[in-house]
Amino acid sequence: MNRKELIDALSAKTGSSKADADRNIAALIETITSTLKKGDNVALVGFGTFEVRKRAARTGRNPATGAELKIKASKAPAFKAGATLKAAVNGGKK
Repeated sequence: MNRKELIDALSAKTGSSKADADRNIAALIETITSTLKKGDNVALVGFGTFEVRKRAARTGRNPATGAELKIKASKAPAFKAGATLKAAVNGGKK
């Protein structure tokens, strides 16, 4: 499902306009992004948790030359599914 299909589904499910659904999705994404930028988590009980994970600096290799290179430490956004979502995907109930 892409963003347009998500907007269509949300608008059909809620009875709102597609423009409203698009604004709601954009606001949700913006809110999650800004919260993660601050280093906080977003926990949606039953659905899952958006969090920032730290990646340590490490040594890698250039695949073309085989030369070693240093990869800087970084932060990466991550999503951890909740028990209810896992159960729904696996066909069971929680």
